[in-house]
Amino acid sequence: MKSVYSVPGDYVYFKSQVPLHKIPIGTKQWRYYDFGPKVVPPLICLPGTAGTADVYYKQIMSLSVKVRQPESFPFHLLGGGKGYRVISVDIPCVWNHREWIQSFEKFLDAIDVHHIHLYGTSLGGFLAQLFAQNRPRRVKSLILSNTFLETRTFAAAMPWAPIVGWAPTFLLKRYVLTGIRDGPHEPFIADSVDFVVSQVETLSRDDLASRLTLTVDNASVKPLLLSDSFITIMDTNDYSSIPQELKDQLGERYPGARRAYLKTGGDFPFLSRPDEVNLHLQLHLRRVGLEAHPELVQSIPKDGTGGSHSKEDDKKDRDDEPKDYGGNPESNSEESQSSPSAPESSEFHGLDSQVLSNAEIHHENSVVLNRSATLMNPHEAAARILLQLTWELVIVSLLPLCVGSLYISNNARKFRQLM
Repeated sequence: MKSVYSVPGDYVYFKSQVPLHKIPIGTKQWRYYDFGPKVVPPLICLPGTAGTADVYYKQIMSLSVKVRQPESFPFHLLGGGKGYRVISVDIPCVWNHREWIQSFEKFLDAIDVHHIHLYGTSLGGFLAQLFAQNRPRRVKSLILSNTFLETRTFAAAMPWAPIVGWAPTFLLKRYVLTGIRDGPHEPFIADSVDFVVSQVETLSRDDLASRLTLTVDNASVKPLLLSDSFITIMDTNDYSSIPQELKDQLGERYPGARRAYLKTGGDFPFLSRPDEVNLHLQLHLRRVGLEAHPELVQSIPKDGTGGSHSKEDDKKDRDDEPKDYGGNPESNSEESQSSPSAPESSEFHGLDSQVLSNAEIHHENSVVLNRSATLMNPHEAAARILLQLTWELVIVSLLPLCVGSLYISNNARKFRQLM
């Protein structure tokens, strides 16, 4: 993995425009993004053990957000404005699968969502199947990517599973990160790995412990009432942390499911191959009868508001959350029965209210420009980089002249005062 990580320019823009919502449900704090027409049944994205709600930002930008193009960045290349509603959630601190099902159902009630389409990767795909098994009337379709049917294999590979709830943070992070294949990778896959690793750094000990507990807790998916024709299996053919035999079991369970293979993409194709993934998501939603409403897509102005985009801010948000779960899974197996409340707050800070120095603005523009250059054709990218370098050269060349003029002017003023 790379030693120096640079935040992607499109992610910076996403965080500046799309609000991060927080809603308390019982003793659990749900963090999620919700964008798109409210009248459309949502596609809800569930991440894996190492993921957060942020890892699906490319799906939100492509399927939900209608972007007004700033002159300084070719965001039209991101697509956007397809007319779907996409909700990306964090997995909260729950310590068994029954608690997950109950908490997720309360979350859906709190945001007033009744019928959903689920897109789950790795652990998120397993949890999506469990929810579809226990709440079949609410789940209209499934998109499963690099996921599994049972947890026995992962429990056997983790002999210290019974004490995972008391393990220190560094051990939990190391175990999660060792499950991510390290290089060498092609650039886009390497960037996806770096992004997910940066998200792991924002997770608390309880976040990691609860997710690993869900991965090794004895459970398996029983036959679903959902027809195979409403299921799409989207796997990568190069490699992933999910053993191939578990992927084969999934295919055997749903023989009538639509198969969408990605030639490459690694563990996180939603980041490394977003165009292909988004295309398959659209094809699936159309096939199961979910029509988009592009005329209802909310436009985002160039000076729109949104959340902070730094990794430190994400970590601060998690540090501010109530830590009343504790590290003992036994003491948290039953969820509070209090009724869910409406969302309390959204991370929605206006960019205009931030005080940024000219140096910071120049640095951010440079990062965004360099990142976007990989998305443009070679001639356009070369022209933009050449223009930037030309302006920098002009500024550097004129700087000594300006300093010299100021020095001469200052000495002349002092000489006149002496005279």
